[in-house]
Formats: sequence, C-alpha cells, structure tokens
Amino acid sequence: MKVVIIGGVAGGATAAARLRRLDESAQIVVLERGGYVSYANCGLPYYIGGVIKERAKLTLQTPESFKNRFNVDVRVHSEATKILPAEKKVCVRDLKSGKEYFESYDKLVYSPGAKAVVPPFVAKSERVFTLRTVEDTFRIDDFIREKEPKSALVIGGGFIGLETAENLVHRGIAVTLVQLEEQVMPPFDYDMACILHAKIREKGIRLLLKSRVTALDEADGGVVAQIEGKESVRADMALLAVGVVPETSLAAEAGLALGIKGAVVTDAHMRTSDPDIYAVGDAVQVSNFVTGAAALVPLAGPANKQGRIAADNIAGIPSVFKGSQGSSVMKLFELTAAATGLNERAALQAGIDSDSVVLFSPDHATYYPGATNMTLKVLFGRADGKILGAQCVGFGGTEKRIDVIATAIRAGMTAKDLTELDLCYAPPYSSAKDPVNMAGYVIGNLSEGRVRQHTWKDMPRIVAEKDAVLLDVQTRAEFAGAHFEGAINIPVDELRANLSALDKSKMYYVNCFSGLRSYIACRVLAANGFRCSNFAGGMRFYRIVAGEPFDGTPRYLCGMKAD
Repeated sequence: MKVVIIGGVAGGATAAARLRRLDESAQIVVLERGGYVSYANCGLPYYIGGVIKERAKLTLQTPESFKNRFNVDVRVHSEATKILPAEKKVCVRDLKSGKEYFESYDKLVYSPGAKAVVPPFVAKSERVFTLRTVEDTFRIDDFIREKEPKSALVIGGGFIGLETAENLVHRGIAVTLVQLEEQVMPPFDYDMACILHAKIREKGIRLLLKSRVTALDEADGGVVAQIEGKESVRADMALLAVGVVPETSLAAEAGLALGIKGAVVTDAHMRTSDPDIYAVGDAVQVSNFVTGAAALVPLAGPANKQGRIAADNIAGIPSVFKGSQGSSVMKLFELTAAATGLNERAALQAGIDSDSVVLFSPDHATYYPGATNMTLKVLFGRADGKILGAQCVGFGGTEKRIDVIATAIRAGMTAKDLTELDLCYAPPYSSAKDPVNMAGYVIGNLSEGRVRQHTWKDMPRIVAEKDAVLLDVQTRAEFAGAHFEGAINIPVDELRANLSALDKSKMYYVNCFSGLRSYIACRVLAANGFRCSNFAGGMRFYRIVAGEPFDGTPRYLCGMKAD
C-alpha cells in the first residue's frame, strides 16, 4: 500500500508516524511545501521573544530523522499542485528545480493546514508580517535584528496576536494592539477578557478595542494604519493576526465536498467524500462536541488526534473523531488564561438555556505560602445542570482546572458530578475543596433554589427597581475603598444583629468583594424571610469590567476609581 500525505506539521506528520507504527510495509510519502516537515508552530512567538533561543529547537523532525526512524520519504520544498482522484495521482512541483511530476497513491491524506488572512486593505511591504510558519518567524526575527524597530503594530487579539505582542514587548519594542471586536480572545466572555485587557495595559501595550483598520500602508520608513473614526497609528513594523482560513483550493478543484469557509467535510473516520482520500488538521470541518454543530477548530491538539485517526482507518482500525470542544490555554505575561467548551455567546447562538457562576478561588491552601487567586467561570445548562464550558484566568493551576472541566464535559457530567470528583489535595497544590468542586457546589446552590444571583449585566435594571436595596457586606475599610452608589454597608459578621433595621418588603441585592461572604449573607437573609440575590463575582470582578474604558457600561461605583 502506498500512502501520500500532503502537508506535514501536526496532522500530516502524526499520520505518517502512526501509519508506520501500524504498517511496516507501507510506502509513505510526505509532500511539504515549506522547508520544515514537523515543527513547533505553537512555539513560534516565543522564538521572537528570545524565550526559545535556538532555531533548531523549533524543528521536531527533519526529513533525515523521519527517514531514519520511520522510513518515511519526506520531500520538503515540494508543492502539491493538483489532485487527480480518478487517476489516484498527485501533481507535484519541486520548488527548487521548478520541475513537475506525478506521484501515485492508494490512499491520500490531505493536511494542508490553514493560511493567515491578509485583508485587501494591506499593502505589500517588507515591514508587514504574518506568523504561521517557521520561515515567517525567522523573517520577523531577522527584521528586528537588522532594523532595530522601536515600535510595532499588532492587528488582531487572538492567540497569535497576544502571544506575539507579549514577545515583542520582551524585545523592548513598544506595541499597539488593534482589535476589531470589543474584546480580545473570542473564546472568552467579555467580562473574563477584561482581566486580560487590564494585564495588557499594565504592561504598557496600547490597546485599541472596537477599532476597524481600513488601510495599512508603508510610509516614512514605517507603516501607517488608518482606523475608522480614530487617529491613524504609525509603527516601524506590523503583524497581521486577524485569523486563518482553511487552505483547500486543491480539495475544491478535486471535487471534494466542502463545508463552512471552504473547509473539507469528512466523516467521523476523517474520510472525505472520496473514499480513498482522508483529510485532517486546520483545513477540516469538525463538529462542536457540546452542540454538534459544524465548526472550525484550528488547534494543534485536534489536528494530532485526527492524523492518528486517519492513519488508524487506513490501516484497518475503525477509529473515530468525536468532535472538538476547543480546549485551549495561553500565557499572557504572568497570567495564564484557559478555556474549554461553550462561552455565553456560543450557548446563546446554539439556543441553549444556560447560566454561569463566577468564583474567585486560591490555587492552593491560603495558609501555605505563595497562594494566588484565579477567576473561574463555569457555564451550565439551567434544566439539567450539565457542564457546557468554562474559562479561567489566573496564575498557578489555571489550566489544571480547565483540563478537569474539559474532561467533565467530555464525560457529560453535571454540576453534582463536579462536587463528587476526587481530586488531588495537598496544601502546596490545592485546597480540600478544589475550585472545580466549589464550582459544582455554587451551581448546585443556584439550581436547587438556595440562592438567587445577579451579575454586572443586571445592574442597570436593578438600580431602576423601586424596592431594590443594594446591601454591601464588605468590611468598612473595603466599603470605603469601593462600593455601589447608594449602597448600605453592614459587614457580614454584623448582619444578624442588624436584621431588625431592614425592611422585608424590599428586595436586597447583596455584594461583597468576591461573592462568598455575600452568599453567606443571603443565606442569613433568606432564613429570616427576606428576598435577596447574590452578586456573582463580587466587587472585584465588577471593578474589572466597569473599569473598561469606552465600552458603554454604566458605572455605579463610589470610592476608589474603578481601574
């Protein structure tokens, strides 16, 4: 059996290695247009920042190492220019010699990846870059070494945009980050992204949200971006990080079935509409594991799994890919931000009736030195308590909690199941009640009617209610630092002694710093016949969101400036 694989990196290289382990007699040919067949594409920004110092560290396998270990014929600088399904051949151009030839196959694995989007308003310039390949990385690094730019413009606030912005800062370059939407990192909800906004600004990056670039031109020894309704931005260099699209022109010409944004449609075995052609990686349409809807998830994890599954099926093992939930993590200076499953926007689009809880939890026991807090938001179905998604921003242990919740989503667990998870505990690593367990408890309290909650989004409605009372149960010092306009302050430990001063005809909206003491206060109030609601996330979370400039959110804070 002869298998030709178009494209290396995560999907194609994994398919080649797996297939060899399953079938020693197969003839395997990998065609790679670039000069590197298997490289750490997720590590590219960190080479630019000098964290990864050696170019060789980015290369995971070379054609020689693939040949020696796996007996795979890897041909770099070899571009597949046409697929001929009827003849079961691929037309290949040797990019060094310019010569073309045909390569036959019994089975074909199509793994071309995705290409960086370059909007039509961008002028060609040696000062404008994308970051998708090793070659891109070296071009950026060479430019920085030779031209010594003092400023950079990054357009796009996703993974590549933020990671590259951070690493440019590490190189001593002043960065302006322009994002079309009202937030960076679309997998996160707006309120969770506000934590990232604060860190970005803290590090000196100029962040322009809700800013549409209409032109990017070379001018005066640099680049100039025209921004709709705002002043133009000049920099010495620019990075485009506005997304990727599946690179599927060959598949379209070959008549393979295509789906959203031109991605290749496959079955669960990664087989395309042609039974002898498989497709994997960023060019493939997948199903969202939570909703079942068609999706594009250009991440390394799914690509590796799909490559393995394609190889299994070619070798006669009926493996299936059950969909992706988009589990991801990124480093943003000292912060770690991770997410899995649905966010609020995705749940709404899917027509799922959902709610969420926000916790402010330490990563390990607070009496053990070095504990830091993380903000954990968990989305769940109102009807059944099923876990739909989660986001977490913090320092230590952030991705650990998202990994646990990602597993819970894959297993179809509910909030009650979270409370029953038997997770590792020792003071340096966690608490006896892990934040994941705590999320289950908080959801359970909501679902079982022990407490009501309101969020920062509800504040405009609440302040307009005639019988609403804002009750702040922070300490007096905390209250003096920041509180809602018109709120009354009764510290939680003094609440029982002051119940007689409260009016049972009123509705009490209770807040504290993090949401824990206000929950305790709500239980006291409810037990004594008062109507009440707990403020999700507490004052510290509201201050982050309300401190976001130019977002139109009403401010109700008194005391300390909300920044």
